[in-house]
Amino acid sequence: MKNTNLKGAVTALITPFINQVLDEEGLVYNINHQIVNRINGILVLGTTGEASTLSLEEKARVINITVKQAKGKVPVWVGTGLYCTRQTIESTKRAKDLGADVALIVTPYYSKPTQEGIFRHFEAIAEKVDIPIVVYNIPGRCGTNIETPTLKRIAGLPNIIGVKEASGNISQAEDVLRTVVSQYPNFLVYSGDDALTLPMMSLGAIGVISVVSNLVPAQVTELVNAASKGRFDLAKEIHYQLLPLFKAAFIETNPVPIKTAMGLCGMPSGDCRLPLYKMETKNLDILHQSLVQMKLIS
Repeated sequence: MKNTNLKGAVTALITPFINQVLDEEGLVYNINHQIVNRINGILVLGTTGEASTLSLEEKARVINITVKQAKGKVPVWVGTGLYCTRQTIESTKRAKDLGADVALIVTPYYSKPTQEGIFRHFEAIAEKVDIPIVVYNIPGRCGTNIETPTLKRIAGLPNIIGVKEASGNISQAEDVLRTVVSQYPNFLVYSGDDALTLPMMSLGAIGVISVVSNLVPAQVTELVNAASKGRFDLAKEIHYQLLPLFKAAFIETNPVPIKTAMGLCGMPSGDCRLPLYKMETKNLDILHQSLVQMKLIS
């Protein structure tokens, strides 16, 4: 399981709605859009997928649709992390039973465990569910950072194959790549921030779990492929082409801007569910300008 080939660009897929109801046809369209544009993996029920607003029935439906459309074409990732260890184990088992290839599990949020508690959380999950697990470190959402020594301990657990490093701290990412990967060479490190994909890959990361690839999967894949081949001049060129969108996509809380951008470009998206709300006018103007600058709309 440690040798699973999951390198490249993975899209953290939005969950499209029509009048706040799951848009199943739109979800199929968006999945196929990713596959046609040669994305390396599809993640559903992550932060970008508004998993915290979906019912158990809706989550199962999203997984079922994604597995049906993508299984055997690209790896299907499912976000299964919750703030309760027992519930996370149950969620991860359900995802596996429904056909998920990989579970992305976030640091427990709200409960804010100690570093030992974080380790014990992942230890318990890894012992109970036989599925490749990628740890999701995003302290800005969870209130707790996975410190590098803790991550090194987690990396030694069965089924743990990598980390989505979304601390926004390039120094921490460097420490992870230098100390954890040196001990566990098959441990996969993904950028969790679109704008940090290039610098992190220059340090040894193997790809990105991307938000903006919802809209521009081909360009993000091209950036990652160029960087993975050491063609950093080309990767830098693509990075700067995408930079306006990288910035605009996070001008407000994700996934509000990316869903708005997709809607402006005619893709299935819909509004986010409360408590997330429509973009402020000044930020919408900036997003619109970035799309015009990239010639995605006129």
